[in-house]
Amino acid sequence: MDLILLFKALLLGLVEGATEFLPISSTGHLIIVGDLIDFLDKEKRDVFEIVIQLGSILSVVWLYQARFKTIARTIASDKQSQQFVLQLLIAFLPLAILGLLFHHQIKAVLFNPISVAIALIAGGLIILYIEKLSLKARISKIESMTMLDALKIGLAQALALIPGVSRAGATILGGMSFGLSRQVATEFSFFLAVPVMFAASGYDLLKNRHLLTLDDAGLFAIGFIAAFLSALVAIKTFIRYIAAHDFRVFAWYRIALGLIVLLYFK
Repeated sequence: MDLILLFKALLLGLVEGATEFLPISSTGHLIIVGDLIDFLDKEKRDVFEIVIQLGSILSVVWLYQARFKTIARTIASDKQSQQFVLQLLIAFLPLAILGLLFHHQIKAVLFNPISVAIALIAGGLIILYIEKLSLKARISKIESMTMLDALKIGLAQALALIPGVSRAGATILGGMSFGLSRQVATEFSFFLAVPVMFAASGYDLLKNRHLLTLDDAGLFAIGFIAAFLSALVAIKTFIRYIAAHDFRVFAWYRIALGLIVLLYFK
C-alpha cells in the first residue's frame, strides 16, 4: 500500500481524535486538512471520516466504561440511571431531527474551507463573549440536571450541524450559559457524544456501505486506531486543563486558524 497514503490516514486520524472533544471543531479541521493533503476522493474520504469518528467515540466509552457498565446494569431499576439515559435522549433529539431534515443541504453548501473558517472565527468570538460574562453555576453535578437543561443543551448542540461550529463547543458553552459548571458541561458533552456520534456514524456507514472495500481495510484501521489513541490523550488532557483554566485559548486559536484559512483559500 502507498506509504504516503498511509501517512495521510494516520495524520487525519490524529487530527480527528485530538479535536473531537475540544471546542475547536473536528469536522472543520478534517475538511481543512483533508483539502490541504488531497486525501482520497470526496466520497471515500467521507466514509473514512465516519470510521475514524467511531474511533474517537470509542475512547469515551473506554474512559468511562465503569459509568456505562453501571447504567447498563441498573437501568431497569435505578431512577437515577433512567433519568440520565432520558436526559441523553432528550439532548440527542434536536440534532437528530434537524440533521435528518437538513444534513444533505448543509453538506452541499457549507462543507468547504471558507464556510468552516467563518464559523471558526464566529465561534471564537462567541467563546470570548461567554467567558467575559463570568457565569455563575447552579449545577455542580450531572445528577442535578433537569430535563429542561438537557433539552437546552440539545438545542445548542444542533448548531454543530454547521461545520466549524464544534459539537463539543456548542454543548459545553451552551451548558455553561444555562447554569452548568464548566466540569459538568464538559462531562455531559462527552457522554452526549456517544449516542450522537454512534447514530450519525451508523447512519452514514449504512448509507455508504457500497463504498467500503477490503482494499481500504488497512487505511481505515490506521485512521481508526490513531483517532482512538489521540482522543484518549486529548480527553484526559482537556479534563485536567479545565480544572484551572477557561476556554479563551481555544477562542484565539479558532480566530487565528479561521483567518489563516481565509487567506489561504481566498
